[in-house]
Amino acid sequence: MISIKGFFRGKTAIQPIWLFVIAIFIFFSFMSEYFLSLGNITNILIQTSTIGLIALGMTLVMINGNIDLSVGAILGLAASLAVGLQDYGLTIAIIAALASGMLLGAINGLVVWKTGVNAFIVTLGAMLGIRGLIFLYTGEQSFYSMNFAFADFGASTIGPFPVLAIIFLLCTLVMHLVLTRTGHGRNTFAVGGNPEASIDAGIRLGRHMTINFIIVGFFAALAGVLLASQMGAATPNLGRDYELWTITAVVLGGTKLTGGYGSIVGTLGGVLAIGILRNGMNLMQVPAFYVLVVLGVILISVLIIDKKLNVPSTKEVRI
Repeated sequence: MISIKGFFRGKTAIQPIWLFVIAIFIFFSFMSEYFLSLGNITNILIQTSTIGLIALGMTLVMINGNIDLSVGAILGLAASLAVGLQDYGLTIAIIAALASGMLLGAINGLVVWKTGVNAFIVTLGAMLGIRGLIFLYTGEQSFYSMNFAFADFGASTIGPFPVLAIIFLLCTLVMHLVLTRTGHGRNTFAVGGNPEASIDAGIRLGRHMTINFIIVGFFAALAGVLLASQMGAATPNLGRDYELWTITAVVLGGTKLTGGYGSIVGTLGGVLAIGILRNGMNLMQVPAFYVLVVLGVILISVLIIDKKLNVPSTKEVRI
C-alpha cells in the first residue's frame, strides 16, 4: 500500500495545489449554476491575471530566498505613469511605466546586494517610499485616461478569450521555460538552495539576484499598465495589499520561503486557487472577509503539510 507521503514524493511539488484547484472547481460548479458559464470563467481569468503576472516574477525572487514587498506600490506608480503621461504619447507613457518598474527593481536588488540588508526590510522601505512618490506625483488625485485605444485594450478579446488573460498565460509559458530550460533558471535554484556552493561554482550572486528583482519589477509595472487599461484610470491607492495576495499565491504553489524550491506551474495553480475561491464564494454571496479567513487557513495548512511531507520538485529543482 502506497502512503500519501510516498505518493507525493514520487510527484512534483505542484501536485497538491492542482488537486486543490480541481476540487474547488468541481465544488463551486455544483454550488452555483453560473460558475461554469463562459462569462464567469472569463472573469476569473481576467481577475487573476494582474496578481498572476506579479507572481511570475515573485516566484524567481522567492526561489532565490528573497522577497519583494514593494510590488504593489510599483504597480500603483506604473499605472499612474501610464495614464498621467499620455499627453506625451501613449507609447512614451507605457515605456516610462515599464521602465519605472525595472529601475525600482534594480534599485531594490542593488541595495540588497551591496548592503547585505535583508530583502524584507529593504523592500518594505521601498514600498513605503514608492507609495509616497505616487501621492506626490498624483497630488492625491485619480487620473483618468482620455485615450480610448488604451481604455478599450483592457476590455478587448481575441475570439472568446480576453487579451489580459492571454498575455498572462503567454508570460507564464515564457517564465516556465526560463526557469526550467535556461542557465539563469538553474542558477536561481542553485542560489536559493546553497549560496556558498553557488559562489564556489562561479555564480555571481549579487548580479543574479538583481536581475530577478528587475524581472519582478517589470511584471509589477506591466500588471499596473494592464490594470489601468482595464479600469481606464489610475488611483493613488491602486495595488495596495497586492504584495500579500502575490506572496500567498506563490507559497500556495509550493515555493519555499527559505528558497531553493518552486515552480511556475505551481504558482499558476496558486493564482487560480485564489481566483476561483474569491469568485466562487462571491457567487455564493459569502461576505468578502470570509474569503480572507479561508485563504489564511488554507495557507497555514499548506505550509504545515509541506513541512510534514518535505517534497522537493523532482523536475524543477535540479541544479
